Amino acid sequence: MKIGELARRTACRVVTIRYYEREGLLPAPARSEANYRLYGEGHVERLAFIRHCRALDMTLDEIRTLLACHDHPDRPCREADDLIDAHLDHVVARIAQLQALERSLQGLRARCRGQRSAGECGILNELARPLDEEASRALADAEADHVPGVHPRV
Repeated sequence: MKIGELARRTACRVVTIRYYEREGLLPAPARSEANYRLYGEGHVERLAFIRHCRALDMTLDEIRTLLACHDHPDRPCREADDLIDAHLDHVVARIAQLQALERSLQGLRARCRGQRSAGECGILNELARPLDEEASRALADAEADHVPGVHPRV
């Protein structure tokens, strides 16, 4: 099948399929005499695996690791287990950071209800105020321990 058919069957954009090929996640397809890429069922299955991993917010490096495990079915699956445990830890940390962010934004929102001019806005005035030492230290710690947000989608 050509790349357009692979894209339709997997609900994946053509540009993304080419990207996964360049990144080495998808094996290079055979070529027709007219130099068209020709994909097989193995490509469909592998792309489905990759897309499932991406839906779980995994990075390309995490997917490479899982694909290496998948490609060697006789090896122990401990590496896959460890990767999922680490990814789960990442998700738990990200949820905690997002909950702290939510509380901060709710506190900020409570400072103003839009009844004043911008010059008297509690939100804007609070944001213009320098951070106290404790908040500044907390921000530095949060930046150092930052768990990246959503992985870029391709």
